[in-house]
This record gives sequence, structure tokens and C-alpha cells, in this order.
Amino acid sequence: MSRKQKRLAVIAGGMSFIIAAVLLVMFAFGQTIAYFYMPGDLQTTSVGPGTRIRLGGLVADGTVVRGQGKTVTFSVTDGKATVPVTYTGILPDLFREGQGVVTEGSFDGSHTFVADTVLAKHDENYMPKEVADRLKKDGVWEGQAASAKEAVQ
Repeated sequence: MSRKQKRLAVIAGGMSFIIAAVLLVMFAFGQTIAYFYMPGDLQTTSVGPGTRIRLGGLVADGTVVRGQGKTVTFSVTDGKATVPVTYTGILPDLFREGQGVVTEGSFDGSHTFVADTVLAKHDENYMPKEVADRLKKDGVWEGQAASAKEAVQ
């Protein structure tokens, strides 16, 4: 083999190694990425049962029902649509109706979202920026601006 052929073989081997590493990383991320949706997005997007997603919005008023044991059902809304959610576990202390929530899980066969993670906070610190911005844009939620208005009055 000449020097030129050795150099090309090393370059080709290095490129194939890099391509294999990138494909493995993409496959690993594809298994763990949970896409983010709001209830209104689910009307136009088809999400199959068992597909892991994040669902964000506000806890709809009057929908929190405590079942047997640690099971809680509630609805998440963005003002356009409402999605029923079932969660088994201990809810965050700041979870309540009318507050922002981000749930992670998947849909079962009956169009109920089965959450395995619930994040709630009194402001948008736990809520992805796009959720807070869209809720504010739709006039559903004012976030910190609402508490500032209440403090002035």
C-alpha cells in the first residue's frame, strides 16, 4: 500500500466510526425524547397509544378527583381543548386547579392520558417557555403579571 492509500483508509475508517457514533446517539435520543404538546395541539396531531409525550397547560377548574389510594384524575386545558389525565403517585405540593402543570406519560386506548410524572409550580419556572408564552398569548394565563396587578390593587 502506498502512503496515499493508507491515508485514505485511515480517513475512511475515521468517518465510518463518526457516522456510527452519530447514528447510535440519534437512536438513543429517539428512545428517550418526549415531544411536548398542549391540549389544542392534540386535536390536529395524531398521537398513538403508548407514544411518550409531555402534556402541558393549566389544571382545569373542578376536575381534580382523588380516587382510591394515590390515584388522581384531573384535566389539563389550554383554553381551546381539554385532555383527561390519570396519575398514580404523590402530587407536588403546589399542584392545584388553575395552575400550570407539565405531565409526562402516554395515552391509553381510551383517550385518557396516563401520566407517570407531574410537575407543578405557581409560576412558569417549571413550565417550558413555549407553554407559558402560548397560554399568555391566548389570554388564558398571565403568570407573574397577574400577581403584580393584584399587588397594585
